[in-house]
Amino acid sequence: MDNDKLYVTGWDDYELIDAGGGKKLERWGDIITIRPEVQAYFRSEKPFAEWQKLAHWEFIEKKNQTGTWKSLKANAPREWEIHYKQLTFQLKLTKFKHVGLFPEQRINWDYVSERLNENSKFLNLFAYTGAASIVSKSTGAETLHVDSVKQLISWAKENMESSGLENIKWVHEDALKFAQREVKRQRNYDGIIMDPPAWGIGAKKEKWKLEDKIEELLQNASSLIGRNGFLIVNTYSPQVKREFLQQLANRHLKFHQPVVQELWMKTSTGKELFYGNVLRVG
Repeated sequence: MDNDKLYVTGWDDYELIDAGGGKKLERWGDIITIRPEVQAYFRSEKPFAEWQKLAHWEFIEKKNQTGTWKSLKANAPREWEIHYKQLTFQLKLTKFKHVGLFPEQRINWDYVSERLNENSKFLNLFAYTGAASIVSKSTGAETLHVDSVKQLISWAKENMESSGLENIKWVHEDALKFAQREVKRQRNYDGIIMDPPAWGIGAKKEKWKLEDKIEELLQNASSLIGRNGFLIVNTYSPQVKREFLQQLANRHLKFHQPVVQELWMKTSTGKELFYGNVLRVG
């Protein structure tokens, strides 16, 4: 296997069925969706006409990465749940094409669950709907969940409760600013994960681009990692190349032997889809 690539697989409740033509076909439990995918620049294995027969919903992109969902089957639910191991995640159709879960992160969920226990302290920055937070809490670890969007924190709470868990610490704040404050407080974590968007809007509507902030994020993370701790950083921005990320990691995390790999998933039809770069230390 190529050491530069990490391959993630689906599970009982998730399958990447096919991809191509700028779209991907996915099964979430019993519901199948068609969504835009910029990395699916190749030809799909199955014709789109066959996709249409299988799918319940198709996302129609309008502008600025927003759009609407087109129903392809009568009475298809707009909200449903799927399971991953003993955990339960609430899925919903959103105007941003997402449904509340990034299944390629399964490879990081497994890593987190293997490294944490009831004596650990875990920080999830840019935490979205909290899959990594839920996985962390399921190990018994003290878990801090940081996101600048209140609605996403509420969604994450639903996932926590659906999974029969409690006492995640919710922080409604800009992730970088929170990390900076934690450095000043001289806090340390046994595990940190961050999945920053290519561009973002902070809690006070301030705008930022990942390529402008990634170095500062790594600087702060390097101060927050405990002696035997780990760090996972996902980047899906075309402006943050793998080589650039490795250079920054070598500069700021040199004592932790950082490794940057590409994240890929194979479709059930044999195609390979790129999901960005993953930096790991520890």
